[in-house]
Amino acid sequence: MNPRDDAPVPLDPLPEPHTGLMGRFRNYFLTGLVVTGPIAITLYLVWWFVTWVDGVVRPFVPLAYRPETYLPYVIPGWGLVVAFFMLTLVGFLAANLIGRTLVDVGETFLGRIPAVRAIYRGLKQVFETLFSGKGSSFRKVGLVEFPSPGMWSIVLISQSPNEEVARSLPGQEEHVSVFLPCSPNPTTGFFFYVPKSKIVEVDLSTEDAATLIMSAGVVQPGAAPDTKKAAALAGMAHAARIANAAALQPEPAKVE
Repeated sequence: MNPRDDAPVPLDPLPEPHTGLMGRFRNYFLTGLVVTGPIAITLYLVWWFVTWVDGVVRPFVPLAYRPETYLPYVIPGWGLVVAFFMLTLVGFLAANLIGRTLVDVGETFLGRIPAVRAIYRGLKQVFETLFSGKGSSFRKVGLVEFPSPGMWSIVLISQSPNEEVARSLPGQEEHVSVFLPCSPNPTTGFFFYVPKSKIVEVDLSTEDAATLIMSAGVVQPGAAPDTKKAAALAGMAHAARIANAAALQPEPAKVE
């Protein structure tokens, strides 16, 4: 018997599958969709915002000061520029003594109207907290067990409750107000008070948390593509495919 008869027959590596014409078109289409989709949606949202601001500002500007009065077409974004300079001018006047006096008079007048008073005060506190740069709300991201034990949800940590609410909460532990955004629309969610010890703070920015929520976990913040890892996974998949093909082939007959 030839000692080499029992040696395993070397198997040729399986050829790489050839992608057909329709498969190539599908890959090209998906690649183009991934590249142009975010750009198109971003441009659409920017265009919608600019058009909306132009429509709001244009009626307050006299015809003699509108560019379309002297040009055969409308300049997009002109109302946004006017709104920017007007808000800057209002902020400059409000920072002076006369401007602060006028603002106080206006707030006093609005404070005398029962229906408008609550809306104005609530909106003012929200805008001061979000845009003043001095507040600490929604600057930290945490995890809480919700909706059941063992299931964790991302929350945006806000401020501590006021004294009246804090006295009404059970227990002696300090509570913190949090906002739990819903996926994929983070503008809706749940607001509740939770004990401070039940919150696990994570080193994640609010922008990354919003991206994680809107993508329903598909886009992981800070996860960069790793070429070596991808190549290793591809090599393992190719080796497993060859091993499976070898197991399916019949064994060579032994010659005695």
